[in-house]
Amino acid sequence: MIDPLEEQDDASTALPPEEREDLIPSYITLRSELNEAEQANILEAEEWTFSRKRDVLSERFLLVLHKRMFGNVWRWAGKYRRTERNIGVDPYRISQDLRLLIDDCRYWIEHGVYATDEIGARFHHRLVWVHPFPNGNGRHARMATDLLLVMLGQPRFSWGRVNLVNASETRKTYVAALRAADNHDINPLLSFVRS
Repeated sequence: MIDPLEEQDDASTALPPEEREDLIPSYITLRSELNEAEQANILEAEEWTFSRKRDVLSERFLLVLHKRMFGNVWRWAGKYRRTERNIGVDPYRISQDLRLLIDDCRYWIEHGVYATDEIGARFHHRLVWVHPFPNGNGRHARMATDLLLVMLGQPRFSWGRVNLVNASETRKTYVAALRAADNHDINPLLSFVRS
């Protein structure tokens, strides 16, 4: 039997049963209901996030942002994952790798190592690559990246101009761009984020 809450494509992160037990709304039985609840929570978080100046280059802020985005839906929101995934660093390395990303990004900005869009694309890719949370990593990384761009005086990325949660050709292009960045080719992601 197919579980109605299962992820929609092979690029999504499946949740182990112990993490799925932390679903807060008891009425959710379908993937569409879960997506709707998460999206409502994300919209609230977006309003909070962009309502004033925030320091996105802070481990604490990144945890708070995830909690704001998913805290009405999941008990583990804002907490690092403790289980292995098909993507991401080992759980014991999450905090260390996140701090390295923040330090690297501060250096890129301070020394003008890359153009602003490339800083945003590299920050986004590395944040997704670390994969700090049980779920919601792509959505969290996109919002954090948009906040970083705004902090740097630039417009937010368009991210292909569609909802990247649902399986679509645009999502496939996004995932392929992330995989190219895994192999040190940032150009597909740079093209995608402003398409």
